[in-house]
Amino acid sequence: MIDPRSCAVVIIDMQNGFIDDRSPLCIAGASATVPACARVLAAARSNGMAVVHAVRSYAADGSDVEPCRYGVWKQGRPLSQACPAYMNTDEPPSLAPCSDDIVIVKPRFSAFFATDLHDILRRRDIETIVLIGTTTPNCIRSSCYDALSLGYNVAVVEDATSSRNEAVQRANLEDMAFIGAFMLDSYEFADRGLARMPDMRQMHAADMERC
Repeated sequence: MIDPRSCAVVIIDMQNGFIDDRSPLCIAGASATVPACARVLAAARSNGMAVVHAVRSYAADGSDVEPCRYGVWKQGRPLSQACPAYMNTDEPPSLAPCSDDIVIVKPRFSAFFATDLHDILRRRDIETIVLIGTTTPNCIRSSCYDALSLGYNVAVVEDATSSRNEAVQRANLEDMAFIGAFMLDSYEFADRGLARMPDMRQMHAADMERC
């Protein structure tokens, strides 16, 4: 069984600039997942899991915005000091960091790309990460694949993630499940944690010892 103390929930990009429908970067399904994300965070904290907030924060002039999204970004300059409050870098109150949470600013889609997340997790002996937030095909999926490549067990909470439409959501969840991510919903996580999740790291290590 996976020890909750070796787990971290990573909540990605659940900020006003991505969930408010007035923002040019709004993800259509993101705001509806706030209650599920809050449910996961509460359960994680009560079970002694680490919580990491991986967020965006852009320069007011857009100099650090991905070129592929700059054209959309400049329509309102969300997630920067130049934008209105309703599309700023804050998370909704129910998702805001607690004093023991970790906050990292990520410059691109994956929570691992050009951040110290991997080093932070290793120092805390984290072996399993649970992904929630937005968007499923971009930030969740790229973080999932990077985590799997780095040797973590990875879980994705389906109803605490979001995409621009249901077809995209289902296709990306299916792909991550196929490659080895464990899927569950926020109610199961709140009730049972990761009780059903196999510890692939330990299974692999045990098999290597037998060789």
